[in-house]
Amino acid sequence: MGVQQYDEIGEAFEGFKSLPLMRYGEVPSFLGLVGDVRGKSVLDLACGTGFYSREFKRRGATDVFGVDISVEMIAAARDFEQRDPLGVRYEVGDVAELRPLDRRFDIAVGVQCLNYAEDLAAMRRMCRNIHRSLVPGGEFFVLCQKPDYRFDCPSLDKYGFRCEPTGEETETGPRARVTALLQPQPISIVAAVPRREVYEECLRTSGFSEVEWVPLQVSEAGIREFGEDFWADLRAKPPLEMLRCRA
Repeated sequence: MGVQQYDEIGEAFEGFKSLPLMRYGEVPSFLGLVGDVRGKSVLDLACGTGFYSREFKRRGATDVFGVDISVEMIAAARDFEQRDPLGVRYEVGDVAELRPLDRRFDIAVGVQCLNYAEDLAAMRRMCRNIHRSLVPGGEFFVLCQKPDYRFDCPSLDKYGFRCEPTGEETETGPRARVTALLQPQPISIVAAVPRREVYEECLRTSGFSEVEWVPLQVSEAGIREFGEDFWADLRAKPPLEMLRCRA
């Protein structure tokens, strides 16, 4: 479902991170959730163009390995690495069919990853493969569409995005179209919005424990930039949520 969409986007995907929801919501929230990575190894699943991979390496991670199913996304990530060498490794790969890796990692991250599972069986395979790739006690951090989001944030556009149900239902949950309101050309992506119990069941049956949902926050920089009132709708009806669990 996701491969062709992302192959067509390529390096333009980096532009997502400049939009208010990403810049002042997703990015600082997710980095804050993952926390201190100094001296740790990080597996970045569905790494896209390597935005978080590069950030974790800059923050002191010893080994960062990014995997994405899109050939074009990995090509863009490797191009960034060539222009600004940090020592991040990248590989084209499907998380649902992830090969046994040459090491186990301290941390795995999946930003908009598990929601691309075609069905429950694929999500379970993803979770098992991720669990297998972590050291005992290693942590897995997820950022995803909020499972019970009602597509009712009244001013989501001003945060740089549009999120609409397609009317289709998958085995894991409803399908949604997310549009990044980039200039000069908006970019739309369609993916499932798995139900909360689907995430929890797939993770727990794969061996993960301490599954905890964590709300998105707005950074102090975002409040200084736009003011408290600007963020009121997003805080009341956030379209994104995070979770953490332990192998």
